[in-house]
Amino acid sequence: MRRKHYSIRTEGAYIGWITRYIHFHNKRHPNDMGVTEIEESLTNLAVERNVSASTQNQAFNALLFLYRNVLNISLEGEKINAVLAQKKRNLPVWATARQDLTPFTRKVLGASVSLPPFIQYWFYFFVMPRSFLKIPRGLR
Repeated sequence: MRRKHYSIRTEGAYIGWITRYIHFHNKRHPNDMGVTEIEESLTNLAVERNVSASTQNQAFNALLFLYRNVLNISLEGEKINAVLAQKKRNLPVWATARQDLTPFTRKVLGASVSLPPFIQYWFYFFVMPRSFLKIPRGLR
C-alpha cells in the first residue's frame, strides 16, 4: 500500500476491513474464499450491521485491494451481487419540526420521497414560508 501512495488512514481502514472479513468467515484464509464469501460479508454489513452505503463501499474496495493486489487473484469476470446499503435521506433542518407545519405542508413533505428532486427544491425554497426556516447556529 505504501508503494501505491495510499494514505496511512486508508491503509489502517483497509487492514481493519480485511481483518473483519477474515474473522467473519471463521479465520479462513482469503485464498480459500471467493465471490460468494465477499457477497455474504458485504450483505451482512448492509442487513445485519446497518452500515451506510459509503462504509459498505469502503469495505468492498478493501476486499478488492486484497484480492487484486495482495493475493493476485482477478475478480474481473465475476459479478458480486451483494445487498446494497440504503443511502440515508437527510431532511432539511426546518422539516424536522413537523408540529409547526400546516396540514398541506405536512402532506407534501410526507410525499416528498416520491416527488422529483426539482419539485422538492421548488417547494422547500419558494412555497414554504420563510418563517419555518430554522438556520443552524453555525451558519448564523
